[in-house]
Amino acid sequence: MTQPPSLLIVDDDRELGQMLTEYLSGEGFNVSVLRDGAEALEHLINEPNPADLVILDVMLPSLSGFEVLRRLRRSLSVPVIMLTAHGADVDRIIGLELGADDYLAKPFNPRELVARVRAVLRRFSPRDTDAPAHPVSIGPLRLDPAIFEVTLSGEAVRLTGTELRLLEVLMRSAGQVQSRESLTERVLGRRLTPYDRSIDTHVSNLRRKLGLGENGLPEIRSIRGAGYVLIPNGEARAEAARS
Repeated sequence: MTQPPSLLIVDDDRELGQMLTEYLSGEGFNVSVLRDGAEALEHLINEPNPADLVILDVMLPSLSGFEVLRRLRRSLSVPVIMLTAHGADVDRIIGLELGADDYLAKPFNPRELVARVRAVLRRFSPRDTDAPAHPVSIGPLRLDPAIFEVTLSGEAVRLTGTELRLLEVLMRSAGQVQSRESLTERVLGRRLTPYDRSIDTHVSNLRRKLGLGENGLPEIRSIRGAGYVLIPNGEARAEAARS
């Protein structure tokens, strides 16, 4: 029998933790709660199977959610959804830049959290049998979705599940512009809303981690008012030579 997904909530709000535990358990998840940042980091790093997904608040005792995430991403790619203060756009951007897969602003409807959790977990789940799962390569960049691995010139690169899924969509549609609306739906599993810059931040993370556009690598180009397109290096060089 398949075990239900395990969630770790890291939030020092006891009432919220209890409410989310009851609600998420009722939705079929195994839920545990920690209220201290340092304790949560130690648990995540040292336990062999700490959680399938972490719901991480920004404001925590002893170690902030940002610092927990920063240190966590040095060694683990476990999915993380950040909980931020309502209207705190800077917190959301920082969380995504540090490697969060998604975020949710407080206060929120628990049903929205469940939807976000399921959308993020799907990015780490085996593909449907009719979905393409074969590797894709562009120059020295290779992505194998079956084993959730990205390599650059043969060296593994650590990406979050969201970054890997975004890169896959762009690589499989290389040369074709993908709108921010389409990328938000295909990668994040939700509709694009006004002022949502999540996809832009994930693109920035990919550029930084992979050095895209440098040293002969493909380039993710921003097309004003349209979206993003991945351009193989040969095409980028030819275009530059013509200009």
